[in-house]
Amino acid sequence: MLQQTIKQLAAQYAQENITTRRYLHAHPELSYLEFETSKYVQQKLTELGIAFEVMATTGIVATIKGKNPESRVMALRGDMDALPIVEENTVDYTSQNAGIMHACGHDVHTTIILGAARILNEIKEQFEGTVKLLFQPGEEKNPGGASYMIRDGALENPRPKGIVALHVHPGLNAGKLSFRKGRVMASADEIYITIRSKGGHAASPHLTADTVLIASHLIVSLQQIISRNNNPTSPSVLSICSIQGGHTTNVIPSEVKLMGTFRAMDETWRFKAHELITKQAIGLVEAMGAEIDLLIDVGYPTVDNEPVFTEDVWQQANAFMGKENVEETELRMGAEDFGYYTQVIPGCFFRLGVRNEAAGIVHNVHTPKFNIDESAIEIGVGMMAWLGATV
Repeated sequence: MLQQTIKQLAAQYAQENITTRRYLHAHPELSYLEFETSKYVQQKLTELGIAFEVMATTGIVATIKGKNPESRVMALRGDMDALPIVEENTVDYTSQNAGIMHACGHDVHTTIILGAARILNEIKEQFEGTVKLLFQPGEEKNPGGASYMIRDGALENPRPKGIVALHVHPGLNAGKLSFRKGRVMASADEIYITIRSKGGHAASPHLTADTVLIASHLIVSLQQIISRNNNPTSPSVLSICSIQGGHTTNVIPSEVKLMGTFRAMDETWRFKAHELITKQAIGLVEAMGAEIDLLIDVGYPTVDNEPVFTEDVWQQANAFMGKENVEETELRMGAEDFGYYTQVIPGCFFRLGVRNEAAGIVHNVHTPKFNIDESAIEIGVGMMAWLGATV
């Protein structure tokens, strides 16, 4: 009976939730700058009569109390920030904020948690316990908004028995979900390197240290550190994603900056790799006659789905979706600050299929043409409401 009610409400509000998603998609905001998004969510919660608290500047924790509110506490989380990407979609709801795009689907996540809140508030006399709904800032940028939400008490007063989050997955067809027990995503650290010399004329490289050449050697060398030192049974990856230096054809720049990321599935190897990267970078750059500034900004931990809790969530997903629509997800080198929550309480992070090849909705997250099959929103809303009421 409860399941059917939730499905009926998810269908009833489907178009309104799509409208919400399109509004959020058209008005993206970068990490820790989600001021208008936060105001929008607060307005919606106020209209629904749902109590909430603002924390972590733009973050929100809403609380819905069912019967016997102290008997059980569950948390649902959705992130709100966007990425510095120029959107290339031609939809009616394309980004109106230049150079910013919801290219990772956080507009969908926020919509789903809002939609689930509406349903849970309507059926609160039909389930036991309390549901906390976390609208989180800054998932895309160190140190991760989850760390600020935890710092400000999002997991306290009352403390949830567990926390659940979903993420859109363009590799999975709309209508499907996927789960994995145990470790599911990698840690993520940011690397910032500046190589300096006095600079000079391109015709006289012997009079200075060639910062561009040194940067090239360093990039190749760092790749060898990872491939030659890590146990291949535990994946890790280092990617240098930005090279900045020089402005013309005949001047060796006095400074070249590199930025990148290091991901690992093993926490011991993660910090051993930091030592090797530091030693290699300093030694190579100084040996080639330049100076170096190096920062490894320690970021998100691995995401670990607590097996028993995840089994409970998975079984409820089977009950709601039908077992044939629930798959096992792959281990991914992507990272998520949801890992901070899983260090404090049991957590389950799962995937929501949004792919529709017939409609051309196939592009990956973090790309200018990422989009979703919006039928997935109804599924996500219903699923999260069901989990909030039953797990």
